[in-house]
Amino acid sequence: MCGIVGYVGSKRAYPFLIQGLKRLEYRGYDSAGLALAGKTVELHKCKGRVADLESHVGDNNLEGTVGIAHTRWATHGEPNDRNAHPHLSMKGHFALVHNGIIENYAELKKDLVRNGFEFQSDTDTEVLVNLIEFFYRAGEIQAETAIRLALSKVVGAFGIAVICTAESDQLVVARRGSPLVVGIGEGEYFVASDATPVIGYTKNVIYLNDNDLAIITKSSLTIKTLEDKPAVFKISRVDMAIGEIEKGDFAHFMLKEIFEQPKTIEDTFRGRLSQGRDAIVLGGLLDVFPLIVQAKRIILIGCGTSWHAALVGEYLIETYARIPVEVEYASEFRYRNPILSAGDVVIAISQSGETSDTLVALRMAKERGATILGVCNVVGSSIARETDAGVYTHAGIEIGVASTKAFTAQVTVLTLFALKLAFARGEITSAFYSEMIQELALIPEKITTILASHLKIKEIAAKYKDATNALYLGRGALFPVALEGALKLKEISYMHAEGYAAGEMKHGPIALVDDNLPVVVVCPKDHYYEKIVSNIQEVKARKGNIIAVVTEGDTVLKEMVNDVFEIPESHPAVTPLLAIIPLQLFSYYIAVLRGCDVDQPRNLAKSVTVE
Repeated sequence: MCGIVGYVGSKRAYPFLIQGLKRLEYRGYDSAGLALAGKTVELHKCKGRVADLESHVGDNNLEGTVGIAHTRWATHGEPNDRNAHPHLSMKGHFALVHNGIIENYAELKKDLVRNGFEFQSDTDTEVLVNLIEFFYRAGEIQAETAIRLALSKVVGAFGIAVICTAESDQLVVARRGSPLVVGIGEGEYFVASDATPVIGYTKNVIYLNDNDLAIITKSSLTIKTLEDKPAVFKISRVDMAIGEIEKGDFAHFMLKEIFEQPKTIEDTFRGRLSQGRDAIVLGGLLDVFPLIVQAKRIILIGCGTSWHAALVGEYLIETYARIPVEVEYASEFRYRNPILSAGDVVIAISQSGETSDTLVALRMAKERGATILGVCNVVGSSIARETDAGVYTHAGIEIGVASTKAFTAQVTVLTLFALKLAFARGEITSAFYSEMIQELALIPEKITTILASHLKIKEIAAKYKDATNALYLGRGALFPVALEGALKLKEISYMHAEGYAAGEMKHGPIALVDDNLPVVVVCPKDHYYEKIVSNIQEVKARKGNIIAVVTEGDTVLKEMVNDVFEIPESHPAVTPLLAIIPLQLFSYYIAVLRGCDVDQPRNLAKSVTVE
């Protein structure tokens, strides 16, 4: 992995390929390259950024009209020039870019070596392109057939784009477990890992399904299955605007996306609160909602930030709807042979809708008879297509690798879900239901108030930017907020940070506390307040530096701690949406002050499409 683009048409491919790679930079990568089809393949690739690739190409006038390009996030082989994509087959007939992992590449490679093939890289991708060449016999079978035969031998996940010197007017793409989008232009087609590269070129796209193969020329598009049968597909509209994928006046995409949260949260509940704001409408769940109301238990699965959102959901659903909830790492769920039954509801949470671990987990749960719901941000994504029902967040595209607005949009959906479910089950009164809807509706305005204090948060961040470790503490639904705050700090500033339930501090983490350790405590006025004040006293007694997220007007904690982030008063059910905002800003400013690459932190990829 990480990003694929391709072009077929009458125009020069190079400008689209380079711009497409730049639009996919947010996914995280360590090398880049491109290849243009012709009588021979014109190949350019190197370690580093897309800008390095542009320098590598230099003044070469690249005229080809069919081409592929890639940004790589290393899986097999270290980041360097020879492991960068695209990869050429040994005889040079094919060039290929690939997202995913070929699990049986070692076995395939041994067979190819026995058949005289030599390899130039450490990658599984070069094995695949040579396997295609092994099956290919120019003039006897088509490139499409050789690709299909090779993929029939592959175990693992892939999204690939392939060009062939003998059929240089076409591009062949295929997917299994790694997303690919085909954009439909006028006399031209665009291929990409997601829709961002095609914005400004076309609004009509096809999201390929697993085991689809597309053969594309400038005048034709044929989509088949890997078994050479007609594929079922539909043309979708992409409604994103150019402005959504540009930073505007912000220094980084992450800061822009933090500041977008009043709008993205409002967009997520817009149309889902009745006109009188006394009921919640989740149209995507209408057909399955009676099953959800009768569920024996609910299992929430996700990875990283989505797992933290799920933990918030667990507190809300159990507290208000009174249904047992389990939260599982999607990456572990499949492999621990979980007990599932037809009365279970599994909710898969993913920003991209393509997270490999989450997809595999939901497929397993579906096979075992559970009702599968999705919460994701990308229309037409794999999770959206493969679940029984679901709810889209409306966060818009998130470019920054460290998730911010996607988290609050997911928590917004889970809050809506928990309240609607609680009311349908008769666990909360009409008055409380209406009160919570009103509380949720006020969240965007309250976040705007927090954002207005961002420069004060920057001043506080400057005091702690040189720390080497940090501890985050919270209780109840704010414990996941502490986890998410710690994750943001480690992701973008490379400062080690750990989140803990505050009551667990005495059971180990307190050993870390000294006058060099920043301790961030999420402690607004709620029923945990007195308990967490006691935890703060324990840290203070050991000379820890305490930064507290407090309710506006809390003079007690202001006097007790070193620094405070104030948030407006709110009901505990919606406080997670407020409490995370200053922690996002705190992480952002520490990373900036430490000189880190905020939008593209090292070693991270935005969309994790391999297990």
